[in-house]
Amino acid sequence: MTLEKNALPHGQEQDDFIWLEGIRDQSALEWAQQQNPKTTEQFATSEDFEHIRQQVLTGLNSPAQIPGIYKCGEHWYNFWQDENNPRGLVRRTSLEEYRKAEPAWETVLDIDALGAAEGQDWVYHGLLHLKPDYRRALLVLSPDGGDASAVREFDLHSLSFVTDGFNLPVAKSRISWIDHDHLFVATDFGEDSMTTSGYPRTVKIWQRGTPLSAAVTQFSAQKSDMMAVGYHANSTGFEHDFIIRVIDFYRREAFLIDGEQGLVAVDLPADAKFSLWREWLIVEPSSQWQVGGESYPSGSLLAIDFAAFMAGNRQMTTLFVPGATTALSGYSSTRDHFIISVTQDVVNQLEVLTPRQGEWLRESIGDAPELSKIQIYGVDEETNDYFMTVSGFLQPTTLYIGTLDDRQSPPEVLKQDPAHFDASGYQVSQHFAQSDDGTRVPYFVVSSKEVVYDGKNPTLLYGYGGFEVSLEPYYLGTSGLSWLDRGGVFVLANIRGGGEYGPRWHQAALKEKRLRAYEDFASVAKALIASNITSAKHLAAQGGSNGGLLVGNMLTLYPELFGAIVCEVALLDMQRYTQISAGASWIAEYGDPAIAEEWAFIRAFSPYHNLDAGKKYPPILITTATSDDRVGPGHARKMAAKMQQLGIPDVWFFENTEGGHSAAADKAQSAFKRAMVSEFLLRYIGRDAH
Repeated sequence: MTLEKNALPHGQEQDDFIWLEGIRDQSALEWAQQQNPKTTEQFATSEDFEHIRQQVLTGLNSPAQIPGIYKCGEHWYNFWQDENNPRGLVRRTSLEEYRKAEPAWETVLDIDALGAAEGQDWVYHGLLHLKPDYRRALLVLSPDGGDASAVREFDLHSLSFVTDGFNLPVAKSRISWIDHDHLFVATDFGEDSMTTSGYPRTVKIWQRGTPLSAAVTQFSAQKSDMMAVGYHANSTGFEHDFIIRVIDFYRREAFLIDGEQGLVAVDLPADAKFSLWREWLIVEPSSQWQVGGESYPSGSLLAIDFAAFMAGNRQMTTLFVPGATTALSGYSSTRDHFIISVTQDVVNQLEVLTPRQGEWLRESIGDAPELSKIQIYGVDEETNDYFMTVSGFLQPTTLYIGTLDDRQSPPEVLKQDPAHFDASGYQVSQHFAQSDDGTRVPYFVVSSKEVVYDGKNPTLLYGYGGFEVSLEPYYLGTSGLSWLDRGGVFVLANIRGGGEYGPRWHQAALKEKRLRAYEDFASVAKALIASNITSAKHLAAQGGSNGGLLVGNMLTLYPELFGAIVCEVALLDMQRYTQISAGASWIAEYGDPAIAEEWAFIRAFSPYHNLDAGKKYPPILITTATSDDRVGPGHARKMAAKMQQLGIPDVWFFENTEGGHSAAADKAQSAFKRAMVSEFLLRYIGRDAH
């Protein structure tokens, strides 16, 4: 449906650019196509741009980069993209072969060749293998990089698509193998089968050899829910089938499918996360949980025998309790061991937990360099083998393999990522800013060892601050080429709204408390300026998605602190966000603008509504993708158009066609975007700018 210009739903403020929300409406596409050449002419035509673009692309396509692998049966699978295979190869090898400097790979499926044969530039979104023989898989392919994808059954022995197999057309489907002949499927079944968030609301079981229309309904969520999914827990000997009603982003109801009783509720708090490991139910309460005569704090990690829990037992084993500066950042498992990652002021350490006759033994494992990140995850559930990765801002990733059966032998180095830049001249430090309400906000600074505190260093401040997502140290890689090696300083801010200190850190910036996240980010900017490592005219803010909303608010609420803004695939119109793409699924994060009391606080952080023609704003580069069916390109288009209408100078817009929410479908598109951003930043905040 084409949106009419100036169409005005009841109770909403005048919007002259609502017509730009029509993702593929001709008038909206023409507007975007008129903007792109202006931006590329400014920032993507110089010799410097081409030099950086080529450097970044060469780095992204490096044959020396670690090919990430995962084990399925006797094969180790990898998805690989390079200059000759821009859309990628699904391939596999053996562990012995993988150990070699140049392993021999067997191609499972060539995505580029498939696209050429079918006249469709497919973007690979994954392969869902069927245990225990791993002969079959479900291949997920997006036509444009968006979330909506087609599903096709693939035979991993004959390396061919299964004739009359399980196949679904392009949709935001949720699927799970049950066994060789049955799938859980939640998809677009037609009229009234999708939620207001745009996700499937009905879960069915689909039997091989029958049409999708014959699939048997198991559960239907409410239209206002986020979605419903069916899930088969396939740990050998501990298989279970579940239906999950996802009420919103943070609340869910789980039901065990019981052969005799039908759907049996799993009696957990709606905001608790849970998973199964062997016989154990693993629970992460997001709020204080009073149960079984005990009180378990938000952010803790608990375990209980699943069968005992379903029978009414509530005597939990506490695996982790958060502290003032510690939080759980993740966990993994092997056959006999459970591995947790705990962060202390955003820097993590690992513990191995082993259940023994009702007790859980604890041991530390792994050692990472200062201000780096170490991760361990189980290779499979049949062994106690594990992969370990160690990386840091200046440290390329090293991949190890080891076994928890032999703690005396050090893990074996399998692969080492190449260094994309010479890190010897740079340093990493961690600092803490004080936010407006006194909260201590951590941030990392990556700079030259010879940095001069003269207020002129071009400094890029990056943040996210939402959905309990943590920003931890990671290898800067090609960003070293496109930013550090061009004289830049990089700063990563760990603001509230994220998960760096667990659920409490996230909940401190929810809904009516949203401005706390923006105050945190601004406090880091102020600390950088106060240190004289940079100044407002040499400081830029960058963020994408929810981070794009963050930097959109830096533009409107704190324009005096920044010399430039890079705003990517962002939410910006917070009055209509619930009506754009998947926006309704985030009401639990931001609030509901359809409720007058909530719009009153949402408006305070809606950049689109807080623009003021009388204010001076820093230059801004707004990027998006036509195929972004999660946030939707309408936000970016409307923001740029409104700023231009108000006569605000230096408003630049670029809309890629493919790539979905990542706004890049392959490495060439990613390299182009990174080089363009680098040129934009140096134009406006470089040492010689202004």
